[in-house]
Amino acid sequence: MRRAIPTITRTAHLVPFRLRVLVCALLTATVTVVGTAQAQAPQGSIVGWGDQVVGVDLSGGFVAVAAGGVHSLGLKADGSIVGWGNNQDGQTNVPSPNANFIAVAAGGDYIYSHSLGLKADGSIVAWGNNGYGQLNVPAPNTGFVAVAAGAYHSLGLKADGSIVALGCGDSVVNHGQCNVPAPNTGFVAVAAGGYHSLGLKADGSIVAWGCGDPYNEGQCSVPAPNSGFVAVAAGAWHSLGLKADGSIVAWGCGGVYDNGQCNVPPPNTGFVAVAAGGYHSLGLKGDGSIVAWGYNGDGQTNVPAPNTGFIGIAAGGSHRLGLKAD
Repeated sequence: MRRAIPTITRTAHLVPFRLRVLVCALLTATVTVVGTAQAQAPQGSIVGWGDQVVGVDLSGGFVAVAAGGVHSLGLKADGSIVGWGNNQDGQTNVPSPNANFIAVAAGGDYIYSHSLGLKADGSIVAWGNNGYGQLNVPAPNTGFVAVAAGAYHSLGLKADGSIVALGCGDSVVNHGQCNVPAPNTGFVAVAAGGYHSLGLKADGSIVAWGCGDPYNEGQCSVPAPNSGFVAVAAGAWHSLGLKADGSIVAWGCGGVYDNGQCNVPPPNTGFVAVAAGGYHSLGLKGDGSIVAWGYNGDGQTNVPAPNTGFIGIAAGGSHRLGLKAD
């Protein structure tokens, strides 16, 4: 049974040309960055399912997708961003000039929502709800290579491998997800969930933080062996890690928040990307098909036919997005 979701994660992923998995944002490493997407990539159209609201043209020219609690973002090959869905906080109103973006991230829950865009010059543009400081990018706003948006916080990955966290400006929502553990170096990917954050190190290990009581459902307890990971995704109450061998490791999902989103369907092989939503998960196979599991009350695990030709995935609150190659 689904419980109220106070937190939703957002991820935006694009499959690269080999097992780099997910989407890189100006990274040269062979890992990918959750919540971001690179504009120099194959173009496609966006397919949405679940509790989905669409009022814009999604027919082509997109290179990345991001799904928030109640809104979505699409990055165009020309560097512009298209937003749709709920707009009560202005989260789909991309600030001008809407140009030169190379990555997107959508955050928030069912009430508060925000969006992030990474510019080609390494700066972050943030818009939408700022009730917890999740839009307040600290100076200098330069040198960023990836972004991730959680429920009430945001993460920015710097070119030097350090992570900048913003938000968490209220004791009600601050459960340590903005406290990046030392040493804050050597990171190559980031993911932001409900009350937790994930960072992927260059050595293939995952660092998890946040998960303060009463929101600790095991989503910060990375299973052993903590090695060989190439991508990460953070959901409301769970986490996903993609291994170099194409298998997915899932953890968290404690107590009443377990809706099967940590039960990766067999065969657990051949995956090239992962995305984690409210109570559901997605895995993209190397053959372009999507595997979906977890809560399905809004049809979010029913991938539309034909389930082929996908090059990117994103998981939101109660909806999912797939990017198809043109």
